[in-house]
Amino acid sequence: MRQHLLEQLSQVIEQRITSGDPQSSYVAQLHHQGINKMLEKVIEETGELVIAAKDAQVSGDNTQLVSEIADTFFHILVLLPALDLSLDDICHELEKRFNLSGLAEKASRTSTNKS
Repeated sequence: MRQHLLEQLSQVIEQRITSGDPQSSYVAQLHHQGINKMLEKVIEETGELVIAAKDAQVSGDNTQLVSEIADTFFHILVLLPALDLSLDDICHELEKRFNLSGLAEKASRTSTNKS
């Protein structure tokens, strides 16, 4: 059920990119401003996520952390179409890793990157 929410959000983002007005749609505005602006937002949101995670660890309150994770997910979903990627592409990659040890997967990326 929850995965359906991300698919639905991705569809709304695609609609805003293709037919949204940058004057009234945040998604359309980000795409109109270009890839660098979208990347800046992902970096900004990721930084806020890190700070919220550290704060949550101290306070025990995850409210702000959940909000920052949601913001980061959202901005990544906005970025994907600009790079000709989709949520399906990301899910496919995660599916490939599903039955693979995280350490083995990381080692395979490291050995691939050295080639």
